[in-house]
Amino acid sequence: MSELFDGVLAAGPVRAEVGDRAWLRAMLDVEAALAGAQADAGLIQRAHANAIAEACDVDYYDVTELGQHATGVGNPAAALVRALTAKVHGDAAGYVHFGATSQDVMDTAAMLVASRALAPLLEDLQACADAAASFAEEHVSTLQVGRTLLQQALPLTFGFTAAGWLSGLDSVATRLRALEPAGQLGGAVGTLASLGERGPAVLTAFCSRLGLAEPVLPWHTERTRIADIAGALGTVSGVVAGVARTITLLAQTEVGEVFEQGPAGSGGSSTMPHKRNPVAAVSALAGARQAPGLVAALLASMEQEHQRAAGAWHAEWRPFTELLRSTGSAVHWLRLSLERLRVDPDRMRENLERTGGVLLAERVTGVLVSRTGRLAAHDAVTECCKRSVAGEGDLADLLAADPLVGKHLDRAEIRELLDPVGYLGSAGVFVERALAAHRENA
Repeated sequence: MSELFDGVLAAGPVRAEVGDRAWLRAMLDVEAALAGAQADAGLIQRAHANAIAEACDVDYYDVTELGQHATGVGNPAAALVRALTAKVHGDAAGYVHFGATSQDVMDTAAMLVASRALAPLLEDLQACADAAASFAEEHVSTLQVGRTLLQQALPLTFGFTAAGWLSGLDSVATRLRALEPAGQLGGAVGTLASLGERGPAVLTAFCSRLGLAEPVLPWHTERTRIADIAGALGTVSGVVAGVARTITLLAQTEVGEVFEQGPAGSGGSSTMPHKRNPVAAVSALAGARQAPGLVAALLASMEQEHQRAAGAWHAEWRPFTELLRSTGSAVHWLRLSLERLRVDPDRMRENLERTGGVLLAERVTGVLVSRTGRLAAHDAVTECCKRSVAGEGDLADLLAADPLVGKHLDRAEIRELLDPVGYLGSAGVFVERALAAHRENA
């Protein structure tokens, strides 16, 4: 956590769900659920479980002190168990952490932290998708230049651009909702030997109490659950980055097709009074850019030996937390960017017409093919485009004056072929399909 940088790199509601206090709360919830589950299975007295639960109040414990004591055993769970045991009075103290191992607490706490962080993250992600849907619907007929390899390509609509954003955002939201964080309870080597024949029943009650999925068996060194969450979060960040990058490019002075209209003071520069930076989109990119390295660290930690890894599961805690935090921040900033975004249809049309119609050359060639053959049509139209770009004249006039083109198309036909409104393909259909899918997922 950083008071200097977190305003930009840890913005939004996810931050509060992944901090030290959130982790401590999750670990205490695990210990309380463990005792309760053992009472459910008849292993310990209900009074003992209640006494342990009463001591699992986050306000009773000092995070800094627990962190300092964690160095002796290599994880904070063991330090917490000692502190918790000291808070529990009487015979109940002997049943704190009964049958569990430190990794059970840390892994299940990680799943709780993730589950709790995903709720506000999904809320922000849904708001992003809703905003993109609004743009797609409002601008279904707003002409815009399509760009490939950063160069002008063919005409489309801004609604089609926004529908592409919408499709990606809906896709990753669906993937996040499909995640099933699972509890972890296996004891020393995963067999729950200390709980005897009641081990499976305790596991079932434990996961039920925490609202987590019950695994088929403990997953101490089988880390696909961590990897699935990491991969999903990395994909969210990738989609966010794609949308935010397009916004920053469309907001360039030379393009000027969109801009962010934020509160007073946002988007300024420390030295240039004229600047209107898309600061929310920029901040979304800053958060999203951190995901690939964090995902890689978590995937690298999947190599875990025997029944308990020496260091690999410890290595997950920080990147797992940071990935949740940075992804949450990226999504939150994208939400703000889309809420602030203003569209300039006139500038979009101006940019579309900037090249004098050469973007529609493909259409002219396509009409000529059946009359002149593909190569002849291609060569004639290409030559006219080169001359138009070189400033030798209006493309329509050059095409009409060309011996081959003019022989088969009159000026009125050429003008019609160079009108971008008539060459949008199935853009409108695809926009409606994206909106329909979004409505189904809502």
